[in-house]
Amino acid sequence: MSDAAPRPDRTARPARTASRTRVTKETSIELHLDLDGTGDAHASTGIPFYDHMLEQVGKHGGFDLRIAATGDLHIDTHHTVEDVAIALGDAFREAVGDKVGVRRFASGRYPLDEALVDVALDLSGRPFVVWEVQMPECLPLGTPPFDPQLAEHAVSSFATAAGITLHVELVRGRNVHHIIEATFKGLGRCLRDAVRVEGSSLPSTKGVL
Repeated sequence: MSDAAPRPDRTARPARTASRTRVTKETSIELHLDLDGTGDAHASTGIPFYDHMLEQVGKHGGFDLRIAATGDLHIDTHHTVEDVAIALGDAFREAVGDKVGVRRFASGRYPLDEALVDVALDLSGRPFVVWEVQMPECLPLGTPPFDPQLAEHAVSSFATAAGITLHVELVRGRNVHHIIEATFKGLGRCLRDAVRVEGSSLPSTKGVL
């Protein structure tokens, strides 16, 4: 007998999907998210390393995710990284809906070779981020370059827009690529666990999230 978690009964509740179009003078973004997907994720932001990290969130979150973004990369990658994270957080908040029956909390330690990252989150509706990840010195990653310091900004922007309480702590690690990738994989896995429907009531004594 398989011990795999059963696929959600999508006939019992509305589809947990959301789309976003975000256009500013700095970026243009089209995004679609399905929380009850198969992990089919594709991102095209013009920043290959960031695409790789976003696809880790989708894959390990079990989400179907499509992101197409263009931005002022001739100036810096900062605007594109930030705006995509905000759009993804906004879409996540809409897609998760009223949160009735979800697990709400999730946490774990996630390794990638020598790196180990601790991630814990709460779909609280109250955005709060604690980031205790001291990156070793490293040149920017990929072309165009992704500044490793932007990992914090991307994760924080996402969690704030999504209304999530999130704690990320580096336990150990030397390779910056490994540290960032373990973080994004861990974020995806925790989101997957937190949005899992396992009941029929709102997981809050206050009656609202």
